[in-house]
Amino acid sequence: MLSDMVDRQTRHDGAEMVELIDASPIPLGKTCQWAPWNGRIRGMKMHVVYNPKADCPRRIEITPATVNDIEIGRRVPIEAGTTYVFDKGYYHFGLWNEIHDAAAFFVTRPKTNTRWRLTKRRFVRKKIGEGFRIIDDADVVLASKGDSRLPIPLRRIRVRRDNAGIITLITNDLERPAVEIAALYKARWQIELLFRWDQAASRHPQVPRQQRQRHPPANPLPP
Repeated sequence: MLSDMVDRQTRHDGAEMVELIDASPIPLGKTCQWAPWNGRIRGMKMHVVYNPKADCPRRIEITPATVNDIEIGRRVPIEAGTTYVFDKGYYHFGLWNEIHDAAAFFVTRPKTNTRWRLTKRRFVRKKIGEGFRIIDDADVVLASKGDSRLPIPLRRIRVRRDNAGIITLITNDLERPAVEIAALYKARWQIELLFRWDQAASRHPQVPRQQRQRHPPANPLPP
């Protein structure tokens, strides 16, 4: 089942659009033997496209837990000028190319074994963000044998999180300051909090939805 919950005013007021893409398992337990087993849980999976400005989902799709995140992610309609933020579950060069070809942008994390070749190091004017520091910003190209599958300009931004480790971000946005790109990835916490609230609400239906706003994440950038 696919539902679209679109804030039409937000879509058409000319504002810059950011959408967060993610998925979360829905464990159903041993009593639901009909539910598929994916090696970790027996249940379903909720796939969400989230609008952080409106603080609500735009699209929701429920699938068996065995369905891969990227399979549903590639069904999301790509709109020019929109920035799509997602994690390693959507590591797929085909998706990245589709977003770039549609004149849109993505911010994501690469797999640790992905090899990049630096082509130009960028000067970072502003390094400090809320809960993080930019330690490196550079233009890169894919250095592995499959570089022909990703013939688009890319930036690699390395971020040190306060009280946490270093993460690497990859984007095709060549214009935004690095600190803004890192802040976009940090916004993924909104969808993480949605998943946590939904899981808590399934166990404690009496908990009001507004409570998820009262508990900001301790980690300054999502994993």
